[in-house]
Amino acid sequence: MRRESKEIILSVFLSICLFFVVVANASGEDYEALKGLNSVKAVFDIRISNPKSAALHLKLIHETFKDKDLTAVAGKPTFVVVFIGPSVKLISKQREGFSPEEHTILDEIALTISEMSKDGIKFEICLVAAKVFGVDPVSVLPEIQRVGNGWISSIGYQAKGYSLVPVY
Repeated sequence: MRRESKEIILSVFLSICLFFVVVANASGEDYEALKGLNSVKAVFDIRISNPKSAALHLKLIHETFKDKDLTAVAGKPTFVVVFIGPSVKLISKQREGFSPEEHTILDEIALTISEMSKDGIKFEICLVAAKVFGVDPVSVLPEIQRVGNGWISSIGYQAKGYSLVPVY
């Protein structure tokens, strides 16, 4: 299967998931996993290199953060998004190597990150990955905190009780 076909299938799947997150009328009581929780903390490890897929994932993370089922049971969640690997190229003002269509999607990603940040979601970029992928730390979106090593950050969040959510 060609990479483009896989990306289209993934995009359709994520769109359907996003639809159900936004439209579904389930109550938090329907989630066995949420029973007895007083808080929810999650760290999202993003390594996606495809702009369309990353944009969909970020929107899904944002909708999950605002989901009434989650907030009704555990109050306002605490989410951190850590960009590791090739995803660091998507959060930079450097746009070399991206098509004009992808520039539009990168603008959408920047807007989504700004909105998520205003809602209280924190963002970090792995500077090891930035160096490997040629991203100048100065070009990174202003909402994103720079950390030396995203794995160390992820380890620290997990040690503090954050659930790891891989986004590959």
